[in-house]
Amino acid sequence: MIDFHTHLLGKASFGRLYDRVGIKLFGRRFGIDPELFRQDPYAAYTKALVSSANQSRHIRQIVLFGVDAVVDDLGNEVHRDPTVCAENDEVLRLHREHPELIIPFFSVNPMRPDALDRVDSLVAQGFRGAKFLQNYWGVNTREARYRPYFRKLAEHGIPLIVHVGSESSVRSVKACESLDMVRAPLDEGVSVVCAHMALSYEPTKIFKAFRRAPRHYNEEYFQLLRLLRMEKNLYADLSAMLTPVRAKALRHVSEQKELHHKLLFGTDYPVPFTTLFNSYDLPLKRRLELGREGNVFDRYVGAMKEYFPLHSPIYEKNAKTLLKP
Repeated sequence: MIDFHTHLLGKASFGRLYDRVGIKLFGRRFGIDPELFRQDPYAAYTKALVSSANQSRHIRQIVLFGVDAVVDDLGNEVHRDPTVCAENDEVLRLHREHPELIIPFFSVNPMRPDALDRVDSLVAQGFRGAKFLQNYWGVNTREARYRPYFRKLAEHGIPLIVHVGSESSVRSVKACESLDMVRAPLDEGVSVVCAHMALSYEPTKIFKAFRRAPRHYNEEYFQLLRLLRMEKNLYADLSAMLTPVRAKALRHVSEQKELHHKLLFGTDYPVPFTTLFNSYDLPLKRRLELGREGNVFDRYVGAMKEYFPLHSPIYEKNAKTLLKP
């Protein structure tokens, strides 16, 4: 299998309360050595990521990316989240150390004055795709000034992963979370991967967020399903689908069998998830069995294959369609 959505975190990671709580609750379950983590959090994280993927019975490769910083119109950095933002150079370093495992994607904020030159350089170094976090950057892709960036990606023939839907791990501009964010790159001929199935929730309606009936899903999820049928170059990944607010939709997604050739397996590692206390429709016995799996990637696969059998194209075939040598 190819995990199409994993994150490299920043070297200053885990300083936020959100991160410290997450590590305390989920660190061991993600293969993170607590003693090494106390000494060097970044080394502990990268070691856990690589070793867990290598030891997985199912995962063959992972698409790995960082996230660029927020910049102003002059290209000056105005915010760099210590956890979420990670350098392309570090992604490349890990890829070169583990070339058979890691497929490197870059992240370049299109507001940088030299963004197009950076893209050329990174592709020449071996990067095989791009990651957008436009909601964090405040980049509204409806604006014409970003068209040359998308034309550049199309020129290189590399896919673009675009975050769509609500965001909880980093500050976010709501206007830039919309499904409309995929329109411009599609129009320029880019193969676009809509992350997280465009599933969102409203904090003021948190109880509704866990209800499994499709009438409780946000409208953009259904818009995405329609777009996947219409747009040849549009795909969607299943990353973070084991978080409780998204797991409720797994049965519904799996029933859209005519769209399985447009879906990609992804975990969103290291976003925490639970196999026991979740909104999917698996029986308690099966939840307990899934929870006993020690490898975090295989635990994720175990739950996903309850909905998508192991021969499904979501696990490798679709990814190979998008990834050029």
